[in-house]
Amino acid sequence: MKTSLAIAVSVIAAPASAGTVTVTIPRIDVAEYHVPYVAVWIEPKAGGPARTLAVWYDVDKRGAEPGTKWLADLRTWWRKGGRSLKLPADGISGATRAPGAHRIVLPSNLKPGSYTLFVEASREDGGRELVSMPLDVPVRAARAAGKTELGAIVVKTR
Repeated sequence: MKTSLAIAVSVIAAPASAGTVTVTIPRIDVAEYHVPYVAVWIEPKAGGPARTLAVWYDVDKRGAEPGTKWLADLRTWWRKGGRSLKLPADGISGATRAPGAHRIVLPSNLKPGSYTLFVEASREDGGRELVSMPLDVPVRAARAAGKTELGAIVVKTR
């Protein structure tokens, strides 16, 4: 009886997902390195509103110039709907990330179809970069790469 209960609990506790996106932030060798602000979102290819999957910024910065002030530097995301997003947003917003690979779980309620996945990064005293790639649901493996502020972007099935 204990075994079936444990299996049932683990099935309920594990959220379903359409797949994952791994965003790599490269290590850049400069005198004064600042981790980038990053936004990840999708847009239906047939048209429709953008859906933010993740936004990483200086969530702890308060005062006269809070961390949200610099989100407009993620220019494309900001125009596509970032400015109307109420932050912090549960499950979407979080602190900036150090160089390395960071995984984002795609929502399980994505309707089947064709989307475009966007990843945008902006770094203080650095550059900006926008990478886009096709994303189909059901998810198929795909890969893209940035040239400066972003490294590999990998989409995988569950």
